[in-house]
Amino acid sequence: MSINKQSEVAANLQIGPTDQGMVRIYVETAAVNLPLDFDPEEADEIAEELRAAANLARALTK
Repeated sequence: MSINKQSEVAANLQIGPTDQGMVRIYVETAAVNLPLDFDPEEADEIAEELRAAANLARALTK
């Protein structure tokens, strides 16, 4: 599946710290429960990528 292909899959997303000092992104669908753990520095990088993608998406819709 490419990043530009739309999907009808519904998912819940939870983000928070773990008791081990990691940042967990938890994705839950009807078929999959996917916990993804990142150290805080990796989480900061992901946050920066999300902000950059949001800004680009905003620019495309103007």
